[in-house]
Amino acid sequence: MQIITATDLARQTRQILDAVARDGETVIIERNHTPVARLVPPEAVMTAAQALAGLPAILTPQQGQAWTDDSRADFDDAVREPWA
Repeated sequence: MQIITATDLARQTRQILDAVARDGETVIIERNHTPVARLVPPEAVMTAAQALAGLPAILTPQQGQAWTDDSRADFDDAVREPWA
């Protein structure tokens, strides 16, 4: 964990933010030798496509189709009146 002064943050904002994003390291900001803030990288985000990317290697084509069919089993193509 890196500790910097508020003055350094003001002078080097772009470089510090780039480092936090790149390295994933938390930075503590101090004013008068007292911690006043913490810069923390965001939590990792995974898209649905990324989460499902490994499934083809795990499931056979038949298992994949069965899974897809099962997930759609309770849906139909009927148009419903949403205000009724």
